[in-house]
Amino acid sequence: MTPARQNPPLAALLIVAASAFIAGTTLLAKALGTDTLGPALHPMQISHGRFLFAFLVIASAVGILRPKLRRPHWGLHIGRTSFGWVGITLMFASVAFIPIADATAISFLNPVFAMVLAIPLLKEGVGPWRWLAAGVALIGALILLRPTPESFQPAALLALTAAAMIGMELIFIKKLSGREIPIQILLINNAMGLTIASVAVSFVFQMPTPQQWAALAGIGMLMACAQTCFVNGMARADASFVAPISYATLIFAAIYDFAVFDVTPDVISQIGSAIILMGGLILVWREALHRQALRR
Repeated sequence: MTPARQNPPLAALLIVAASAFIAGTTLLAKALGTDTLGPALHPMQISHGRFLFAFLVIASAVGILRPKLRRPHWGLHIGRTSFGWVGITLMFASVAFIPIADATAISFLNPVFAMVLAIPLLKEGVGPWRWLAAGVALIGALILLRPTPESFQPAALLALTAAAMIGMELIFIKKLSGREIPIQILLINNAMGLTIASVAVSFVFQMPTPQQWAALAGIGMLMACAQTCFVNGMARADASFVAPISYATLIFAAIYDFAVFDVTPDVISQIGSAIILMGGLILVWREALHRQALRR
């Protein structure tokens, strides 16, 4: 398969779109993990709904478009799906206990993990500006962890662990994006994820209310859209460039949390989030200058 042409601006736009969709899934996950729509559902059941409905959407697209599929790299798919399932389940668990914006911001350490892992696993070069951007983002995330006995929130560790899992998933996505077409990657990922989630949910399943079924379907459809944008974005730029742009999710998460749950970020959240965004903007600015210099 011919790899997608490198196009960082388009990749950035795709990741921003994915960010809006992902923030929407965390909003619905918070509603499902609390008593907003009925008795709170277990995070593994929310994760199961995400994979179930996302698979139905993507399988329908495959049936309509009938793309030419090729032999998959099962090892990479298993690795990607395993880390992704754990990461998304922990993320859904965290938003039930802490503000969506805080959980999202803490989980944004995943680009830092991805950037570091990209060096030995993807053989990508990481210059001083990327290290600076990652360092700034790390400082912001540490502020959001509120690492003092009086303010520390144990649920924040769920988001932190989710970040490590999703960071590793990013590496597998990047490896797969150069081998298989995006829709095949999405189909196999969601089929595998549904299999894992179906086994896990059997231990905690409870019958959702009609509103919860609708929210679960919404999570799946939003995630399918997010994955489509994200995989296509990853195929068009370095993982260490693309991943930090997902910080845009933080903005959408804060807006959604305020609009639906009337949650306003406190001063610590605002400072930490602003620093994380600064790290992402440093990277985008530096990459833009670098591309301009190459065109001269």
